Amino acid sequence: MAAHNETGKMGEEKATQYLIENGYTILHRNWRNRGGKEIDIVALKDRVVVFVEVKTRKANSITTPFEAVDFRKQHHLTLAAHSYIRRYNIQLDTRFDVIGITGDHLEHMVDAFPPAFLR
Repeated sequence: MAAHNETGKMGEEKATQYLIENGYTILHRNWRNRGGKEIDIVALKDRVVVFVEVKTRKANSITTPFEAVDFRKQHHLTLAAHSYIRRYNIQLDTRFDVIGITGDHLEHMVDAFPPAFLR
């Protein structure tokens, strides 16, 4: 596995553990729709389904994890979330969070962006 894939996998593990420790129930990890769009983590907390994008960067990275979740990425996440909602007939509120990990620092941005198709 390439080094950047290992970094991403470790970041997703760290994010999953963080969410569990903060009262989230993990519903799915690395969920893909038929079009190949992926949601890193789907979690549930307080009757809200949370679609979580995890971005991991090395401590000396030039860009922040949050800069990587641009409109294009938000659009892909929205499409995947829409597929997820239809497939599992979700009747609860939903939101999009981003967890950014840089080195040993984890930051959780709650309700990071609205669904891209509403813009």
